[in-house]
Amino acid sequence: MTDDDFDLALIGAAFALGADEGWRKVNAAAAARDAGLDLAQARARFPERGSVLKRFGEFADAHALKGALQEGSVKDRLFDILLRRFDFLQTHRQGVVALMRVLPLEPVWGAWLAKETLGSMGWMLEGAGVSSRGVRGELAKRGLTVVWAWGMRTWLRDASEDLSATMAAIDVALARADQIASKLNRDGFVPETEPAEAEPGPGDADFLIVPAPDTLGE
Repeated sequence: MTDDDFDLALIGAAFALGADEGWRKVNAAAAARDAGLDLAQARARFPERGSVLKRFGEFADAHALKGALQEGSVKDRLFDILLRRFDFLQTHRQGVVALMRVLPLEPVWGAWLAKETLGSMGWMLEGAGVSSRGVRGELAKRGLTVVWAWGMRTWLRDASEDLSATMAAIDVALARADQIASKLNRDGFVPETEPAEAEPGPGDADFLIVPAPDTLGE
């Protein structure tokens, strides 16, 4: 068993345990026992409580980035890569839903997950051929985090096999983000340069702020 296989097996057990018994009972040791995995290896690969969620996010990012669309408009590429990330979440749906429900009761974990999501959105931008560097990149990451959160709100209720409602929500959110980005720079979602005079207005800043974690489970 490779390290990735081990990690996927433990993560699968952790999310199943979270779905069945609640996330407050989840840790690497419990997941390893449920999956019949070596505890010493679990300790080495998942040394902290947040390691399971962090590794899950890394797998979700990798799934989204591998084979991501490289042609078409920026909006189309971002749409494709976000849907690919949701496809990975769908394979652990019940565990993810249970996690989102408990976040409002765990503000520290909610803040940590929001920070991790912001980093992941940087990778999603890069995967779609959009720079995540500098002031513009930071604004783009925050904007895409809002798009992701909006998609997540819908995904949590989306019972369709093809995630049609989630797709529609992401499409609408990306269109809105593109409209706002165009106000900052007419060249597209994120410009190559960062003109000193290009500062977001009050309405734009409100949209680009990362949402509070507890809004994801409403």
